[in-house]
Amino acid sequence: MEICLSGLDFKLKNGKETIFESSQTHPMIYVGQGKEDVLMYRGNFKIEDYVIERRPLFVTAAKKRDDGVMLEFGEDLTVNIAVDGDLATIRFSEKSDKINRFWIRVKSNANEHVYGCGEQMSYFDMKGRHFPLWTGEPGVGRDKTTYITWKGDVDGMSGGDYYNTNFPQTTFVSSRKYYMHVQSTAYADFDFRNDNFHELQLWEVPEYIRVEAAEDYVSLLEKETAFLGRQIELPDWIYNGLIIGAQGGNERSFDILERSLESGIKVAGLWCQDWCGKRVTSFGKRLQWDWHFHQEMYPNLPEKIKDLHKRGIKYLGYINPYLVKDGMLFKEGLEKDVFAKKSDGSVYLVDFGEFDCGVIDLTKPEAYEWFKDEVIKKYSIDIGIDGWMADFGEYLPTDDIVLHSGKPAMIEHNHWPALWAKCNYDAVKESGKLGDVVYFMRAGGIGSQKYCTLLWAGDQSVDFTRHDGLCTVICAALSAGMSGVGITHSDIGGYTSLYDNCRTKEVFLRWAEMAAFTPVMRTHEGNRPDTSFQYYDDEDCMKQVARLTDIYTMISPLMKKLVKENADKGTPVQRPLFMHYQGDDRCFTEQFEYLLGPDVLVAPVYEGGVTEREVFLPEDGFIHLWTGKEYKKGICTVEAKFGDTPVFYKKNSEVSKLFEEVRSTYGN
Repeated sequence: MEICLSGLDFKLKNGKETIFESSQTHPMIYVGQGKEDVLMYRGNFKIEDYVIERRPLFVTAAKKRDDGVMLEFGEDLTVNIAVDGDLATIRFSEKSDKINRFWIRVKSNANEHVYGCGEQMSYFDMKGRHFPLWTGEPGVGRDKTTYITWKGDVDGMSGGDYYNTNFPQTTFVSSRKYYMHVQSTAYADFDFRNDNFHELQLWEVPEYIRVEAAEDYVSLLEKETAFLGRQIELPDWIYNGLIIGAQGGNERSFDILERSLESGIKVAGLWCQDWCGKRVTSFGKRLQWDWHFHQEMYPNLPEKIKDLHKRGIKYLGYINPYLVKDGMLFKEGLEKDVFAKKSDGSVYLVDFGEFDCGVIDLTKPEAYEWFKDEVIKKYSIDIGIDGWMADFGEYLPTDDIVLHSGKPAMIEHNHWPALWAKCNYDAVKESGKLGDVVYFMRAGGIGSQKYCTLLWAGDQSVDFTRHDGLCTVICAALSAGMSGVGITHSDIGGYTSLYDNCRTKEVFLRWAEMAAFTPVMRTHEGNRPDTSFQYYDDEDCMKQVARLTDIYTMISPLMKKLVKENADKGTPVQRPLFMHYQGDDRCFTEQFEYLLGPDVLVAPVYEGGVTEREVFLPEDGFIHLWTGKEYKKGICTVEAKFGDTPVFYKKNSEVSKLFEEVRSTYGN
């Protein structure tokens, strides 16, 4: 990195590439004022902004320093830029309390590609679009041209759009081989639509901007994750087979487990999200948000868990950072004064869909400790639960809520998922279970990386739709990996069933065959299990799932190696093609294929009604897993029967023998 200063004209360059530029004709920073209007309904946000003022800032004084330069922007800002090798840090000192809107421009070109910004579901390469960054429900349909999205919008603002995400983050990776991190949890909108510059908008002056470059993308992500933090390795039990999502009480859940085992399905764990009880709403079967085991539905659960452990099977549950007002723990929470308040001092209640809940004030040390110790440890870890869905984190309201930290909710909102992740992490670590217990989260943000043992892609529709179906979890994994979260997975078959959209056997099997080549295989019955296809109701599907879990366990040595690489260096398990093949332009725009390490390429079937798949291969010498046929660089079309998601491995690679064994054992 190099700072170029000529009078009052400034440039920050990475080699020959200009990243920032400020001159009298090309302002770098704009500031102003705005007035937002934020409406939340059940985790769906409608955000509008009225910009009162926007004005460019120009350098009025510049002073060289030993490590960089100090720039004065009139009476508004002081900016200190320091350079250390491939790293540049830009720190902002705000001199005016009238600024609540901030824009900064980053130099770009028409050929640049941009990735990251947390977990994006619709577009991996973000160039050409803008991305509001605000955690919330991702929406149903997420495509404003479709009926289901329109219907969702009409029924409660739940339709969503391409940019809605549970996990937004003000960090992106450029194909110009740098990453940029903006330290702020305020509402942001990163705009990549202009060929000549990116414009990053934030509703506050950020603390700092960090830019770091590398010679290649593997090294770049190593640097990025050294800064952001890295996930720990998954425990070995994860690779024992399928995590079965079942519910309905001991009798039904354990019966599904036994029938699965009898059908030859290898099982790592039984996940009962309704271990705490259930509620039925218009959305479907929901949970009793009172985080202790339900005596009537799951009698003697601790003993049942012990029995499972003797058989080498783990048990998983569910929690989130809210408590339903008719529950036992809500009453205890009132006594302990752990809830966020309204301005009048009353407990702030959030509507989660026909039931109201209190918000645990995670910024209050006493509330944080109580939930960590008296809820997570006492009622989950201490009875032997081996993992859980650590759900939500996106719902912190912004109107009339008072937090212990004293910070505005507009700032704490995007910070909330990281606080929630840390609460789970601390509970597990303090219990001596780190590396054994796995909790999986959908919400995230700056700081989540270190504290999220496993990401999951959220609540996809149970279909093949472009913006909310199976294909979105491929994009989600790739973008999350570029944001420092390299271990992720999804609900096999999807979750959301609304407006007569019901899961089919085809959707389930295509999802399952992809999941066999991801870090974790886990099923979910969905929000309307009675009308969605379930694998355990179909003998043929049971056989196919048994085969797929066999394949998953067979390739576990590769998966374990990749998970370790993610923990050690931040190299994601599921990787974009350009990470190892940066010489091919097509690799920078492909979002429906991924690499498992440098030698394995997976191209899931993400459309319905097809029996073959067109695949792009980046270089010569790839072997098709199921036929053994060799393919050269370019586009090929291969047969894709159920269970045979297109997978290729590099000829003469270290994984060749393993995948030859897979073909000889499980090939059709």
